[in-house]
Amino acid sequence: MTEKTDDKVSRNMLAKTIAGEIALAEDPGASMKKWRVILAIKQKDLALDLDMWPSVISDYESGRRCPGVSFVKKYTQALVKSDRESRGMLEKLLAPKRSEAVLDIREFLKPVSCEELIRRVKGKVLTKKENAGSDIYGYTVIDSIKAILELTDKDFSQIYGMNSQRALIFTKVHLGRSPMIAVKVTHPKPSMVVFHGLGPGEVDKLAVKIAEAENISLVVSLAATEEELIEGLRKIEG
Repeated sequence: MTEKTDDKVSRNMLAKTIAGEIALAEDPGASMKKWRVILAIKQKDLALDLDMWPSVISDYESGRRCPGVSFVKKYTQALVKSDRESRGMLEKLLAPKRSEAVLDIREFLKPVSCEELIRRVKGKVLTKKENAGSDIYGYTVIDSIKAILELTDKDFSQIYGMNSQRALIFTKVHLGRSPMIAVKVTHPKPSMVVFHGLGPGEVDKLAVKIAEAENISLVVSLAATEEELIEGLRKIEG
């Protein structure tokens, strides 16, 4: 069966987006690795697609080799091809339109620890230690009231920006049950969810149970205002 022209154009655009970020990054190797990790593509599988040893991929990602334009192009094309043949996550992650419910959104060029993000939002963790998430590669700040009124299921899946390994930060939260139910029924899942607008003792117990069942770190931000919350996030170096 012949591939649809629209699908081919879409994949080319995705490859250009990733390649552009890698080319402009201060640490191209770290940016390359970031995308491979986000898409859950194993180094050995990518090396097979590129017809080279995994150690060569490792050299580029660790900075021992400097990637040229030609290699960056081949690398990103292999990422997009592999993603299309497996989970097809990229099309879901690259949102074509930003909703007014999204107050702020950012992608990190290098991984940021959960501890750093929690510190920046003046957060208190509500879930167990075994639910601690992995490194964070971005965040989205969402007005929970506007999200309930405006976002469809498809819109909600697009708030993940360019990767799902991120923190979803909900403001104007009353109990926390609705945001966690929305997270539970959509894919992909974030690494962390942050509530702002209520105290740790006011969070609905069901919200905490859902977070633990989905292996998501649930945090309450004690920042005084939304402005302070966003300002703290923007100070993260990543």
